Amino acid sequence: MKRIRRDHKVRNFHQAKWDEPVIFELHRQGERGVIPPGTEAGISAEVGDGIGRIPVSMKRKSAPALPEIGQAKVLRHYLRLSQETLGSDLNVEIGQGTCTMKYIPRINEMLIRTPHMMELHPLQEADSVQGMLEIFYKLDLAMREISGMDAFSFQPSSGTQALLAMASIVRAYHDSRGEGDQRDEIITTIFSHPSQAATAAVKGYKIITLHPDEDGFPDIEKLKSVISERTAGFVVANPEDTGIYNHRIREFTDLVHEAGGVCFYDQANANGLLGITRAKEAGFDMCFFNLHKTFAAPHMCGGPATGALGVSEGLKRFLPGPLVDYDGSRYVLTNQTADSIGKVRSFHGVAQTVLRSYAWIMSLGPDGLKDVAQIAVLNNNYLYHKILQIRGASAPYIKGRRLEQVRYSWKQLTDETGVTTEDITRRMCDFGLHYWTSHHPYIVKQPFTLEPTESYSKEDLDEYIHALEHISNEAYTQPDIVRSAPHNSTVHRNDESSLDDPKQWCITWRAYLKKTQLV
Repeated sequence: MKRIRRDHKVRNFHQAKWDEPVIFELHRQGERGVIPPGTEAGISAEVGDGIGRIPVSMKRKSAPALPEIGQAKVLRHYLRLSQETLGSDLNVEIGQGTCTMKYIPRINEMLIRTPHMMELHPLQEADSVQGMLEIFYKLDLAMREISGMDAFSFQPSSGTQALLAMASIVRAYHDSRGEGDQRDEIITTIFSHPSQAATAAVKGYKIITLHPDEDGFPDIEKLKSVISERTAGFVVANPEDTGIYNHRIREFTDLVHEAGGVCFYDQANANGLLGITRAKEAGFDMCFFNLHKTFAAPHMCGGPATGALGVSEGLKRFLPGPLVDYDGSRYVLTNQTADSIGKVRSFHGVAQTVLRSYAWIMSLGPDGLKDVAQIAVLNNNYLYHKILQIRGASAPYIKGRRLEQVRYSWKQLTDETGVTTEDITRRMCDFGLHYWTSHHPYIVKQPFTLEPTESYSKEDLDEYIHALEHISNEAYTQPDIVRSAPHNSTVHRNDESSLDDPKQWCITWRAYLKKTQLV
């Protein structure tokens, strides 16, 4: 292989590699980091031998098989793992498109680590958690202002769970009107997140998908042709995952309403809309926000996060409960109504995520939230302008500006060099940068999806652009360098064959031991 040339505009990076074992493999019988105290007599009385509240059938017959490790070894283990991990605190994380990786103020992380928050329990009496209930209540009020909705539930712990809750509300609404069996179709768009169609399908709906018109926008004439007395609802993201904003969205929602359908809005990512436009004015009956995208809370490795679900007044009775209300002197949890879809998770919501987002909103205020949207859109369109100048890159469907993200394409580069977007994914690792392709369906060929948010400076964006320019040049001049990447990472290539084989999936250490026949 030819020597890899270094470009002074790209970072000289090499990932740390410790070849660190799983923590269970570090277990040594009898090693101790901490010797826990004995159980207090009061607790023993509560749980002892079926006399207390916990029946014998629910008690463990043996202690959990936790690893026994000394303190120093535990510290080394997790510090080594941290050195092998990249994230928004370590690199320019604009490559996780649609997930809105932004800076999370560290003071907000300190707030959730106070003893009062660390020791919260979801079964505490309401009188003992008035402060946290007040945060839930006031975040509800803030979300109403941001969206135009009339009530919010913070029970859903993800965007997909919020989508499922909204599809359930659509079902409950039509059932309450005696039209549940008749209205069995949900309309969405090919650009929208697959979870929209998937959750509606779980509720038994037939999915009708709108494709783009000749201008690259969802086809309103197609919408007119598929609306009928069977239409239960219309679900869409706007802007959608390509970054295209449908400026005719109110026409879409008006048409669905005229047919008796419910319009619900996937606003998982509202980073380009805060303080500029709202779900209410776009004609939606429901929407949800991912607090872990727009409102500066972490994704938590897939959860628990929060998909804040808002509804208009006419749908409030269907919300999952309990909700937080204020009676003039104290905050209370109200019972679910008879029409409620029921709980979508065990407890009220993830308090730590709610607190982070409330603190972020309050620190910015209305003007600051609008600044977030404007800077995110400015950053995205700067990035968009620069990437379209890179050889082999394009952005299909519409010409002109996008909102807060774009799904780009390397189709031309692949056709001309044979280098694919997956190859470029691995080569970006050599510069300490993350890069995401797309979710299915791959309506954009050889995709890559970028979202700069408001958190990144022009210098940050330029670093990312230079890396893509560098790799594009390599693809045209030394393609083997890109195809054989990564060169500076902890591993060369992952064997992904097990991802499609459930027989090899091991979600827990015990499952791993069973499947490797070690026990």
